[in-house]
Amino acid sequence: MATSVRRTTLTLPAAPLGPENPLPALSPLDEVHRIDDRTRAQLPDQMARQVAYEPLHSVLPTRLRDAYTRHRVPTALDAIVIENDRLRATVLPGLGGRVVSLFHKPTERELLYRNPVFQPADFALNGAWFSGGIEWNIGATGHTTLSCAPMHAARVPAPDGCGGEMLRLWEWERLRDLPFQIDLWLPDGSDFLYVGVRVRNPHPHPAPVYWWSNIAVPEDEGSRVLAPADAAYHFGYERDLRRVPVPEWQGVDHTYPLRSAYAADYFYELPADDRRWIAALDADGRGLVHTSTDLLRGRKLFLWGAGAGGRRWQRWLTEPGTGGYAEIQAGLARTQLEHVRLGAEEDFSWLEAYGPLDADAAAVHGADWAAARGAVAERLAQALPRADVEAAYQAWLPHADTEPKESLAQGSGWGALEVERGGYVLPGTPFAPAALGAKQQPWRDLLRTGALPAPEPAMPPGTSLVSRPWRELLETADADVLVDPHLKYHLGVAQWHEGDRSQAVRSWERAIEISDWWPVLRCLAVADQLDGHHDRAADRWLAAFRGAVDEWRTRNGDGGASGAGGASGAAAVEAADPAGPDDAAAEWTVALAGLGREAVSALLAVRRADDARTVLAALPAAVRERGRFVLLEARVLLASGDVQQARALFDRGFEVDDLREGDEALSDTWYAIAEALIAAREGAAELSSGDVRARARAEHPLPDRYEFRMRPS
Repeated sequence: MATSVRRTTLTLPAAPLGPENPLPALSPLDEVHRIDDRTRAQLPDQMARQVAYEPLHSVLPTRLRDAYTRHRVPTALDAIVIENDRLRATVLPGLGGRVVSLFHKPTERELLYRNPVFQPADFALNGAWFSGGIEWNIGATGHTTLSCAPMHAARVPAPDGCGGEMLRLWEWERLRDLPFQIDLWLPDGSDFLYVGVRVRNPHPHPAPVYWWSNIAVPEDEGSRVLAPADAAYHFGYERDLRRVPVPEWQGVDHTYPLRSAYAADYFYELPADDRRWIAALDADGRGLVHTSTDLLRGRKLFLWGAGAGGRRWQRWLTEPGTGGYAEIQAGLARTQLEHVRLGAEEDFSWLEAYGPLDADAAAVHGADWAAARGAVAERLAQALPRADVEAAYQAWLPHADTEPKESLAQGSGWGALEVERGGYVLPGTPFAPAALGAKQQPWRDLLRTGALPAPEPAMPPGTSLVSRPWRELLETADADVLVDPHLKYHLGVAQWHEGDRSQAVRSWERAIEISDWWPVLRCLAVADQLDGHHDRAADRWLAAFRGAVDEWRTRNGDGGASGAGGASGAAAVEAADPAGPDDAAAEWTVALAGLGREAVSALLAVRRADDARTVLAALPAAVRERGRFVLLEARVLLASGDVQQARALFDRGFEVDDLREGDEALSDTWYAIAEALIAAREGAAELSSGDVRARARAEHPLPDRYEFRMRPS
């Protein structure tokens, strides 16, 4: 059959994403993949330089995605199928272009780990992410902010000699301000999916680039991951990067994912001239292999491990009874802690290939590591010679600029806005004005008129743009500075992003002189907290929360004051359902939830449990019932001395929908309550803190439902 590209739908039990959080992400990034200066100093020179090169400090200008729940309903997702007579690939353009299935027809094998549900979890840089398939990670260390975002998609003629069509995906990556494209095609009769990738820097200055293709593969006791390496850099959730031997370290053969106890990364050291590849094979020596042209130098295994925390995460990301998975990955650098410099007006491009591989099981699982990986390399050379990959890359390059002939899906309008501002010419990836929407319109007005319109009266403030060109436009914009604080608000966010924190605070303080607008108070609260002014930060967060409740009530016809932000405020926002049809209500609910969460944490930090309790009481019931806020309530009760009530919340049971990767808040709070119970029973003066801690762990073991720890205790 001729290679084809067609649209379809994929129906899955899915949890709605909800709206984006309108609060700008000012706080430092909490990405777990970080190391200290001492560890970095021990790395090879190039690796150390790239680890230190332009690490990300926030996810601005993107917004957080934290409004999802774990309530899944059957949902039809737009999908695109690429198919020849050997393979069928299914892509979700509305969810980061994820390849959710790669099915090999002759053997009737699914080559990827295919998640039977869509369940967002807090793993992406900006929150929502989901497991399974092949994901395209661009931007900075961590899962891309595009994990659950739409991408542009279109049909494009396949390279000469391949026959049929290919699928092009493209978007504007906003963390680094770079456009990129992903071309997927299946040559006639091929057992391999080809993927051509190009990342472009249209700017007159260098840019840091991060890329890792993450491939989820099925995992069981017989699964083994192989790559042409005798050493790897191990990164565990203790945040330590060290060089270790492959395949065995500390008495464990870590090429078998389920033989390790805890989650970990292994970044393989591939010899400079060797072919780049990585494979995940089962007990019979069958599975998936990935190879590429040489620019994509890094290869990695991520494993969850066999410990309680890793197993719990696996169940959390899908549904009971589903098999587990590991990830094999390929990237531009040796590790994911690094960023690579891309010169001004230059680009990176490469080709990847994904397909089935069968190798001799006895060799694959034998004790001789060199023989095991040699057997895989030999079978790969037979199935897809290295020269064929290079030839396919050279054949694709002239087609990378081919203009799409039919749109299949539309991404965001941010690329179109940047093209209009910068006048960029990007053959092959049209960011057309038709993609511009309501989110981009105020900034387009600024670009065209020199004035930034005030936000819609019924909504929280819109997205802030933060790159240097937009900051300069904000600095010279026309505005009535006596009555309009929102221009200074956005300017402050841009200055903050650029590292000019003192100037950002001055801009926000000037905005406060105009009006005690709650978004500005919240920005100043973040600045105070990071500067160590915790009491003032708590005051400002509380004032911001009260102001937000008042504004919501006023704009919805209830002009009464909320006072301390109590029950009257809660009643006013009770109808705001994040999954409901009212966009204003949904966005206000997300804003109040985010603001309330921050305020409660800040108030607890300065031991103001009564004020924290008041904030919780002012939130809509639908928000208070979410697991994140039940956990906050438990912390408030613990701080108030109501230890039994705090424990009762855990005993009743709850789930924190947006639990962050590496977050140990559940176990920390559980044991803090246990220690308080023991101290109250025995008398604090009678026991040392070490005794209390030991007895808490012995007498109050953490229930499995709260076990998400990814490292040794």
